[in-house]
Amino acid sequence: MDHRRTPLFTALKTHAANNPVQFHIPGHKKGLGTDSEFREFIGDNALSIDLINIAPLDDLHQPTGVIEEAQMLAADAFGADYTYFSVQGTSSAIMTMILSVCGPGEKIIVPRNVHKSVMSAIIFSGAKPVFVSPVSDENLGIDHGITVGSVRRALERHPDAKAVLVINPTYFGVCANLKEIVDLAHSYQVPVLVDEAHGVLIHFHEDLPMSAMEAGADMAATSVHKLGGSMTQSSVLNLNTKNGFVNPQRVQTIISMLTTTSTSYILLSSLDTSRRNLALNGHSMAQKAIDLAEYARRSINDIEGLYCFGEEILGGEATYSYDPTKVTVHVRHLGLTGYDTENWLREHYNIEVEMSDMYNILCLITPGDNDETVNTLLDALRELSKTYYNVNTANDLIVKIPEIPQLMLTPREAFYGDTEIIPFKESAGRIIAEFIYVYPPGIPILLPGEVISQENINYITEHVEVGLPVKGPEDRYITNVKVIVEADPIF
Repeated sequence: MDHRRTPLFTALKTHAANNPVQFHIPGHKKGLGTDSEFREFIGDNALSIDLINIAPLDDLHQPTGVIEEAQMLAADAFGADYTYFSVQGTSSAIMTMILSVCGPGEKIIVPRNVHKSVMSAIIFSGAKPVFVSPVSDENLGIDHGITVGSVRRALERHPDAKAVLVINPTYFGVCANLKEIVDLAHSYQVPVLVDEAHGVLIHFHEDLPMSAMEAGADMAATSVHKLGGSMTQSSVLNLNTKNGFVNPQRVQTIISMLTTTSTSYILLSSLDTSRRNLALNGHSMAQKAIDLAEYARRSINDIEGLYCFGEEILGGEATYSYDPTKVTVHVRHLGLTGYDTENWLREHYNIEVEMSDMYNILCLITPGDNDETVNTLLDALRELSKTYYNVNTANDLIVKIPEIPQLMLTPREAFYGDTEIIPFKESAGRIIAEFIYVYPPGIPILLPGEVISQENINYITEHVEVGLPVKGPEDRYITNVKVIVEADPIF
């Protein structure tokens, strides 16, 4: 295929150049009806292609023209049989994967540290999750992925599972042996779905981890916007139909059900042009990011009190390969938390990091970086070390993770069940009807349908009392919790 072409973006530019008289939405009519300050900032070019699914521009819900061509080019670039564009991020693509293969009461094997979109899809579908614990890194205080061995044990116990979901790579860039997991699942006639949100560049460079499509996975949701240059909220869903486990027509139906009918052509065209850039220049783009990241990693490891893991982390079942462009800086030996470090970098150097937890900050090095941006980060970290190293007492690294609770109801049954609000500290033995996530380490502690244990209560309370962020429940302070109503016995 000719990857120099951008069928959708070219059609948009041509349509805008024709300057048609518009009697359709959006109501700003090429910016003439929008706020003047916003128009001046955004620019007339962007506003001129903020259009809808009129005939010359095709329809994302049933593409037969330039969107179909753009998606075919994307499939070729990503090594997929089919590619679908998403204007609602990778969350929508992940939900599409699960809803395409799972129905009410059917099982899906998933890591415990899944993105909330996975649990949303499980609730919508009525599926029953079979949770597999990720491997916890007790040196860094982070979680890696699930292992081939853990997937094998899950499949032996649940050979009737409708899918296995794998995160590849993790947020921190670490991968298990995806090819072995795929081959194992397929030997049970079970498809593999991959959350590839943080892995768009791995398709384009041999020194990065293996992509889901290359590993033979059946579906993969990939965030082009995170690292591939497209605009925020634009992603792709890649399909491999060679194994016969997924139906592309059903996938199209599901993703259409989840997608707004007012699709953003600015987002769609950014996917079209980013595909061109990646297909033509992806290898050099990835190489640039790798080189900058490795320079940053070497320099960080020369700074007192800081550590940035690299190839030395490899060799375990959960650490088969890694993406070096994810620069994880361990700050515990400065006597700081990752949260402290994130705030310090913002206040002193106007630097924003991707995320922070108790012991680390995560910095993404992308094709958008250069020597100047990386050196700014390094200068800031050197100053941070001078300020705090051997001044503060190093924090103890404590990784406590309660056992996965017993699942008594499917998440859907619990989420939509009859509920009541009770004091959280008195909730042991009850079935929770909402989510509770505690960071760190980022694993959901309680999900709808699980039995609350006293261990869960103690763990969550400890985290709340030291001020760490807790997400999920309606009561953000976790004073009260929503549980399933227990029916009175009838004698």
